[in-house]
Amino acid sequence: MNKSGFLLKKFLLYIIVSAFFLFLIFSYVVVWMPNVRLSGGERKVVLIPSGTDYRGVLDILKQDSVLRHPVTFDLLARRKHYPEFIHPGRYLFRQGMNNNMMINMLRGGFQQPVKVTIHNIRTKEQLAGLVAKRLELDSADLIHLLNDTAFVARFGMDTANVISLFIPDTYEFYWNIPAEHFVEKMYREYKKFWNRQRLKAAANIGLTPPEVITLASIVQEEVIHADEMPQIAGVYLNRLKKGIRLQADPTIKFALHDFDRRRIITKDLNIDSPYNTYKYAGLPPGPIRIPSKAAIDAVLHAEKSKYLYFCAKDDFSGYHYFSKTLTEHNHYARKYRRALNKKRIYR
Repeated sequence: MNKSGFLLKKFLLYIIVSAFFLFLIFSYVVVWMPNVRLSGGERKVVLIPSGTDYRGVLDILKQDSVLRHPVTFDLLARRKHYPEFIHPGRYLFRQGMNNNMMINMLRGGFQQPVKVTIHNIRTKEQLAGLVAKRLELDSADLIHLLNDTAFVARFGMDTANVISLFIPDTYEFYWNIPAEHFVEKMYREYKKFWNRQRLKAAANIGLTPPEVITLASIVQEEVIHADEMPQIAGVYLNRLKKGIRLQADPTIKFALHDFDRRRIITKDLNIDSPYNTYKYAGLPPGPIRIPSKAAIDAVLHAEKSKYLYFCAKDDFSGYHYFSKTLTEHNHYARKYRRALNKKRIYR
């Protein structure tokens, strides 16, 4: 081999080796080099709203100061066809993530779930407001569904008792879950809660699950001390069996939409509402709040007694006097009214 041929081969080998090392460097920079820039922590949640296109995703990642080098991210994202597979959602970025890890997460739609705690809710509007603060769905869309007769009938409910579906607990959802799928998931959780033992207990007291929840909502509103719930539930069940109107003050507050009222007066009892249990016999059309699991179980395992009445104690301890006769009950009621007057509590 002559000298010029040897030099040519050596030059070509140099080019190939250089290209190989350049490729390795390029691959490391584009694919494997950490490319997350987070300030003030090791992780950051990024929200990608529904309808966002690829350019929008890049803008979000830039605005949230997630990407250290947007250009290298863009190069690999296009190479892996990420622009064609945008999944909205809530994503968790960690310090040290490289472009490949980020794109695989985003392209695969591997979201970070959101925990939503349902607790101390009275109305559909409160429920929708709570959920909308944690998830992407619009509160108006959720309220619309809960007021849609045909939709709630799919779950064996009507628009008055559909709030029975929402058992207090902490649940996980994907951030961009549609309102319809949110309700469907809550129905699945509702079915899990109503296991064979609870269904049997409900049948034993002659109530359906929604009726149990409706009564539990009244019981919970009546008590300050949870240990009284089974006893108060027993009183209401006795009244239902005997056809005596429940005459539950919390249902009047619900009908008046005045939950902070401390005293019900005679005028209030005239309100014409299906929730006025002084005027209409039986249970109201639906729950007056989302009751706790403890309240539901208190109804299912109510204390058996012959009591038909109860009245708050005049020492304002939060406990109640229980009575078998109206005469005895009226005696305690007068004591409580005098105590309210003495404290100048008129509403």
